Amino acid sequence: MENVYIGYHFSVEPKEPGSEILIAELGEKPFESFIETETGFSAFIQKQLWTEDILNDIYILGSDEFKISYTMEEIEQVNWNEEWEKNFEPIDVDGMCHVRAPFHPKTNAQYDIIIEPKMSFGTGHHETTHMMIQHLLENDVTGMKTLDMGCGTAILAILAEMKGAQPIDAIDIDNWCYLNSIENAQRNNCSHISVYEGDAALLKGKKYDLIIANINRNILLNDMQAYVDCLNEKGTILFSGFYEEDIPFIDASCTEKGLTFVKKLQRNNWVSLKYVN
Repeated sequence: MENVYIGYHFSVEPKEPGSEILIAELGEKPFESFIETETGFSAFIQKQLWTEDILNDIYILGSDEFKISYTMEEIEQVNWNEEWEKNFEPIDVDGMCHVRAPFHPKTNAQYDIIIEPKMSFGTGHHETTHMMIQHLLENDVTGMKTLDMGCGTAILAILAEMKGAQPIDAIDIDNWCYLNSIENAQRNNCSHISVYEGDAALLKGKKYDLIIANINRNILLNDMQAYVDCLNEKGTILFSGFYEEDIPFIDASCTEKGLTFVKKLQRNNWVSLKYVN
Protein backbone atom coordinates (compact mmCIF):
# COMPACT_ATOMS: atom_id res chain seq x y z
CA MET A 1 0.00 0.00 0.00
CA GLU A 2 1.37 3.42 -0.94
CA ASN A 3 1.71 6.04 1.78
CA VAL A 4 -0.86 8.82 1.75
CA TYR A 5 0.68 12.25 2.30
CA ILE A 6 -0.62 15.61 3.45
CA GLY A 7 0.96 18.44 1.48
CA TYR A 8 1.13 22.01 2.80
CA HIS A 9 1.87 24.75 0.27
CA PHE A 10 3.21 27.82 2.10
CA SER A 11 3.43 31.35 0.74
CA VAL A 12 5.94 33.35 2.83
CA GLU A 13 6.67 37.10 2.80
CA PRO A 14 9.50 37.96 3.04
CA LYS A 15 10.53 34.59 1.64
CA GLU A 16 13.92 34.73 3.36
CA PRO A 17 14.53 34.33 6.20
CA GLY A 18 10.84 33.41 6.72
CA SER A 19 10.97 30.12 4.81
CA GLU A 20 14.16 29.06 6.55
CA ILE A 21 12.72 29.74 10.01
CA LEU A 22 9.44 27.99 9.19
CA ILE A 23 11.25 24.95 7.73
CA ALA A 24 13.42 24.77 10.87
CA GLU A 25 10.29 24.70 13.03
CA LEU A 26 8.52 22.16 10.81
CA GLY A 27 11.69 20.08 10.87
CA GLU A 28 10.97 19.38 14.53
CA LYS A 29 7.79 17.63 13.38
CA PRO A 30 7.62 14.45 11.27
CA PHE A 31 7.62 16.32 7.94
CA GLU A 32 9.55 14.32 5.34
CA SER A 33 10.28 16.69 2.52
CA PHE A 34 10.50 20.40 1.74
CA ILE A 35 10.45 21.68 -1.82
CA GLU A 36 11.12 25.34 -2.63
CA THR A 37 8.54 27.17 -4.74
CA GLU A 38 8.45 30.68 -6.20
CA THR A 39 6.52 32.13 -3.26
CA GLY A 40 7.73 29.89 -0.45
CA PHE A 41 7.84 26.11 -0.23
CA SER A 42 5.80 22.92 0.03
CA ALA A 43 6.08 20.55 2.99
CA PHE A 44 4.96 16.92 3.04
CA ILE A 45 4.06 14.59 5.91
CA GLN A 46 2.67 11.07 5.97
CA LYS A 47 -1.01 11.17 6.83
CA GLN A 48 -0.58 8.59 9.58
CA LEU A 49 1.87 10.96 11.33
CA TRP A 50 -0.28 14.06 10.79
CA THR A 51 -2.64 15.62 13.35
CA GLU A 52 -5.10 18.48 12.92
CA ASP A 53 -3.26 20.61 15.46
CA ILE A 54 0.22 19.99 14.02
CA LEU A 55 0.77 23.69 13.22
CA ASN A 56 -0.69 25.03 16.46
CA ASP A 57 2.65 25.60 18.23
CA ILE A 58 4.57 26.88 15.20
CA TYR A 59 5.81 30.20 16.56
CA ILE A 60 6.48 32.00 13.27
CA LEU A 61 2.87 31.55 12.11
CA GLY A 62 1.82 33.98 14.85
CA SER A 63 4.63 36.46 14.20
CA ASP A 64 3.88 39.97 12.90
CA GLU A 65 7.23 40.04 11.05
CA PHE A 66 6.08 37.62 8.34
CA LYS A 67 3.00 37.20 6.22
CA ILE A 68 2.39 33.47 5.82
CA SER A 69 -0.55 31.73 4.20
CA TYR A 70 -0.97 28.11 3.13
CA THR A 71 -3.22 25.59 1.45
CA MET A 72 -3.19 21.89 2.15
CA GLU A 73 -4.14 18.78 0.22
CA GLU A 74 -4.16 15.03 0.57
CA ILE A 75 -1.89 13.23 -1.90
CA GLU A 76 -2.11 9.51 -2.62
CA GLN A 77 1.54 9.16 -3.51
CA VAL A 78 4.42 11.58 -3.93
CA ASN A 79 6.94 11.00 -6.69
CA TRP A 80 9.81 13.02 -5.23
CA ASN A 81 11.83 12.92 -8.45
CA GLU A 82 8.89 14.33 -10.36
CA GLU A 83 8.37 17.06 -7.75
CA TRP A 84 12.05 17.99 -7.83
CA GLU A 85 12.17 17.83 -11.61
CA LYS A 86 9.50 20.55 -11.66
CA ASN A 87 11.38 22.76 -9.20
CA PHE A 88 15.08 21.94 -9.41
CA GLU A 89 17.19 23.83 -11.94
CA PRO A 90 20.90 23.09 -12.51
CA ILE A 91 23.32 25.58 -10.96
CA ASP A 92 26.45 27.02 -12.53
CA VAL A 93 29.01 28.52 -10.16
CA ASP A 94 31.49 30.81 -11.91
CA GLY A 95 31.51 28.58 -15.02
CA MET A 96 33.66 26.04 -13.15
CA CYS A 97 31.24 24.00 -11.07
CA HIS A 98 27.94 22.59 -12.33
CA VAL A 99 25.48 21.15 -9.83
CA ARG A 100 22.66 19.10 -11.30
CA ALA A 101 20.20 16.35 -10.57
CA PRO A 102 20.57 12.93 -12.27
CA PHE A 103 17.86 13.88 -14.80
CA HIS A 104 19.82 16.92 -16.07
CA PRO A 105 22.28 16.58 -18.98
CA LYS A 106 26.02 16.58 -18.23
CA THR A 107 28.00 19.71 -19.12
CA ASN A 108 31.74 20.14 -19.68
CA ALA A 109 32.20 22.10 -16.44
CA GLN A 110 35.46 21.25 -14.69
CA TYR A 111 33.53 20.00 -11.65
CA ASP A 112 30.25 18.26 -12.49
CA ILE A 113 28.36 17.32 -9.31
CA ILE A 114 25.22 15.19 -9.31
CA ILE A 115 22.93 15.69 -6.32
CA GLU A 116 19.74 13.70 -5.76
CA PRO A 117 18.00 16.59 -4.03
CA LYS A 118 15.25 14.75 -2.09
CA MET A 119 14.76 16.84 1.04
CA SER A 120 18.29 17.59 2.23
CA PHE A 121 19.60 21.13 2.19
CA GLY A 122 22.60 22.08 0.11
CA THR A 123 21.62 21.81 -3.52
CA GLY A 124 23.65 24.89 -4.41
CA HIS A 125 20.60 27.07 -4.87
CA HIS A 126 20.96 28.68 -1.49
CA GLU A 127 23.29 31.68 -1.30
CA THR A 128 25.36 30.13 1.49
CA THR A 129 26.08 26.89 -0.41
CA HIS A 130 26.89 28.91 -3.53
CA MET A 131 29.45 31.01 -1.66
CA MET A 132 31.04 27.97 -0.01
CA ILE A 133 31.46 26.44 -3.49
CA GLN A 134 33.15 29.70 -4.59
CA HIS A 135 35.56 29.53 -1.63
CA LEU A 136 36.46 25.93 -2.47
CA LEU A 137 36.97 26.77 -6.14
CA GLU A 138 39.42 29.53 -5.16
CA ASN A 139 41.46 27.43 -2.72
CA ASP A 140 44.00 24.69 -3.36
CA VAL A 141 42.78 21.90 -1.07
CA THR A 142 44.98 19.10 -2.46
CA GLY A 143 45.80 16.54 0.21
CA MET A 144 44.00 18.46 2.93
CA LYS A 145 42.30 16.45 5.65
CA THR A 146 38.83 18.01 5.54
CA LEU A 147 35.68 18.29 7.66
CA ASP A 148 32.29 19.18 6.15
CA MET A 149 30.25 20.06 9.24
CA GLY A 150 26.47 20.16 8.81
CA CYS A 151 27.01 18.54 5.41
CA GLY A 152 23.37 18.43 4.22
CA THR A 153 23.69 16.72 0.82
CA ALA A 154 27.53 16.45 1.13
CA ILE A 155 27.85 18.71 -1.92
CA LEU A 156 30.81 20.59 -0.38
CA ALA A 157 32.58 17.39 0.69
CA ILE A 158 32.10 16.05 -2.85
CA LEU A 159 33.59 19.19 -4.42
CA ALA A 160 36.48 19.10 -1.92
CA GLU A 161 37.29 15.51 -2.97
CA MET A 162 37.03 16.43 -6.66
CA LYS A 163 39.63 19.14 -5.96
CA GLY A 164 42.00 16.67 -4.29
CA ALA A 165 41.16 16.92 -0.58
CA GLN A 166 41.38 13.69 1.41
CA PRO A 167 40.43 12.09 3.71
CA ILE A 168 37.12 13.88 4.32
CA ASP A 169 34.64 13.57 7.19
CA ALA A 170 31.07 14.71 6.50
CA ILE A 171 28.87 15.14 9.57
CA ASP A 172 25.19 16.02 9.96
CA ILE A 173 22.85 15.66 12.93
CA ASP A 174 19.86 14.95 10.65
CA ASN A 175 19.32 11.28 9.78
CA TRP A 176 17.95 12.07 6.32
CA CYS A 177 20.97 14.25 5.51
CA TYR A 178 23.28 11.48 6.76
CA LEU A 179 21.67 8.92 4.45
CA ASN A 180 21.43 11.34 1.53
CA SER A 181 25.12 12.28 1.92
CA ILE A 182 26.16 8.63 1.70
CA GLU A 183 24.06 8.25 -1.48
CA ASN A 184 25.45 11.40 -3.08
CA ALA A 185 29.08 10.52 -2.25
CA GLN A 186 28.57 7.15 -3.96
CA ARG A 187 26.74 8.77 -6.89
CA ASN A 188 29.77 11.00 -7.55
CA ASN A 189 32.23 8.10 -7.19
CA CYS A 190 33.84 9.60 -4.09
CA SER A 191 36.02 7.13 -2.21
CA HIS A 192 37.58 9.42 0.43
CA ILE A 193 34.41 10.67 2.20
CA SER A 194 33.27 9.13 5.50
CA VAL A 195 29.77 10.22 6.58
CA TYR A 196 28.74 10.38 10.24
CA GLU A 197 25.46 11.16 11.98
CA GLY A 198 25.91 13.44 14.97
CA ASP A 199 27.14 16.82 16.19
CA ALA A 200 30.35 18.52 17.33
CA ALA A 201 30.85 15.86 20.03
CA LEU A 202 32.18 13.63 17.22
CA LEU A 203 35.13 16.00 16.71
CA LYS A 204 36.90 15.13 19.97
CA GLY A 205 40.46 14.04 19.21
CA LYS A 206 40.16 14.72 15.46
CA LYS A 207 42.44 17.06 13.46
CA TYR A 208 41.78 18.76 10.12
CA ASP A 209 43.59 21.04 7.67
CA LEU A 210 40.30 22.41 6.29
CA ILE A 211 36.95 22.84 8.03
CA ILE A 212 33.79 23.73 6.11
CA ALA A 213 30.89 24.78 8.34
CA ASN A 214 27.70 26.00 6.66
CA ILE A 215 25.40 26.15 9.70
CA ASN A 216 23.34 28.79 11.46
CA ARG A 217 24.93 31.46 13.64
CA ASN A 218 23.90 30.05 17.03
CA ILE A 219 25.32 26.57 16.36
CA LEU A 220 28.53 28.06 14.96
CA LEU A 221 29.02 30.20 18.07
CA ASN A 222 28.15 27.31 20.37
CA ASP A 223 30.58 24.89 18.68
CA MET A 224 33.34 27.34 17.69
CA GLN A 225 35.78 26.09 20.32
CA ALA A 226 35.33 22.50 19.11
CA TYR A 227 36.16 23.59 15.54
CA VAL A 228 39.24 25.56 16.60
CA ASP A 229 40.46 22.68 18.78
CA CYS A 230 40.52 20.29 15.83
CA LEU A 231 42.00 22.72 13.27
CA ASN A 232 45.67 22.06 12.46
CA GLU A 233 48.24 24.85 12.59
CA LYS A 234 47.95 26.97 9.42
CA GLY A 235 44.60 25.28 8.79
CA THR A 236 41.70 27.01 7.01
CA ILE A 237 38.10 27.31 8.16
CA LEU A 238 35.21 28.41 5.92
CA PHE A 239 31.97 29.60 7.52
CA SER A 240 28.54 30.42 6.16
CA GLY A 241 24.90 30.16 7.15
CA PHE A 242 24.41 33.66 8.60
CA TYR A 243 23.73 37.27 7.69
CA GLU A 244 25.83 40.41 7.32
CA GLU A 245 24.61 41.64 10.73
CA ASP A 246 25.90 38.42 12.38
CA ILE A 247 29.52 39.06 11.33
CA PRO A 248 30.58 40.95 14.52
CA PHE A 249 29.51 37.98 16.69
CA ILE A 250 31.24 35.38 14.51
CA ASP A 251 34.36 37.51 14.10
CA ALA A 252 34.66 38.22 17.83
CA SER A 253 34.45 34.51 18.61
CA CYS A 254 37.01 33.61 15.92
CA THR A 255 39.46 36.37 16.87
CA GLU A 256 39.23 35.53 20.56
CA LYS A 257 40.19 31.93 19.73
CA GLY A 258 43.23 32.96 17.67
CA LEU A 259 41.87 32.75 14.12
CA THR A 260 42.81 35.37 11.53
CA PHE A 261 40.24 36.79 9.09
CA VAL A 262 41.14 36.40 5.39
CA LYS A 263 38.14 36.98 3.14
CA LYS A 264 34.41 37.73 2.98
CA LEU A 265 31.95 36.76 0.24
CA GLN A 266 28.40 38.12 0.11
CA ARG A 267 25.26 37.19 -1.82
CA ASN A 268 22.16 39.26 -1.03
CA ASN A 269 22.28 39.59 2.75
CA TRP A 270 24.01 36.22 3.31
CA VAL A 271 27.75 36.12 3.96
CA SER A 272 30.59 33.61 4.02
CA LEU A 273 33.88 34.12 5.85
CA LYS A 274 37.33 32.56 5.54
CA TYR A 275 39.71 32.33 8.49
CA VAL A 276 43.11 30.72 9.01
CA ASN A 277 44.71 29.37 12.17
